[in-house]
Amino acid sequence: MDKIQNHPVYKVIFKNAWPYWVGGILLGLLNVCLFIVQGKPWGVTTTFVYWGTWIMDAVGIDPSGWDYFQIPNNAANQAKNFLTHSGSVMNIGIIVGALFAALAASQFKIKKIKSWKQVASALGGGLIMGYGARIAFGCNIGAFFSGIASLSLHGWLYAVFIFIGAWIGSKILVKFLM
Repeated sequence: MDKIQNHPVYKVIFKNAWPYWVGGILLGLLNVCLFIVQGKPWGVTTTFVYWGTWIMDAVGIDPSGWDYFQIPNNAANQAKNFLTHSGSVMNIGIIVGALFAALAASQFKIKKIKSWKQVASALGGGLIMGYGARIAFGCNIGAFFSGIASLSLHGWLYAVFIFIGAWIGSKILVKFLM
């Protein structure tokens, strides 16, 4: 294994950080391929809506009467299951791919929780981000990355406000958590 890990090609691909322009080109090419295969831009957060409704179905709550599922495409996606919904497969791929990348670069670490304040901040921030992603028609992938690539006005508006939000969030983080 040491021979593989010390090989220059392994170091370039797995160990060393890639230049931003390489990542940008690869993401762009993958987004085009995804658009060709699926006929729609890349998105992540809408899939979580379906995960929630599948869980609700499993415990006996029927969300199919909700307004959201009166839209034919949404109803068709809700009728699928975890393995037949392309967004679910892609989201699991993102998680597994990130784990693989962290393991390959020897960067995977399980850290001890420092404080309950940190846990509360993470949960609160996650809820706010999730809510924001739904009202913005996507997260940084669906609303920003795919929105701008599709030349949609909402993508550019998202870009402005995500930078403002990141600036405000960083000020709050430094003031209250550092």
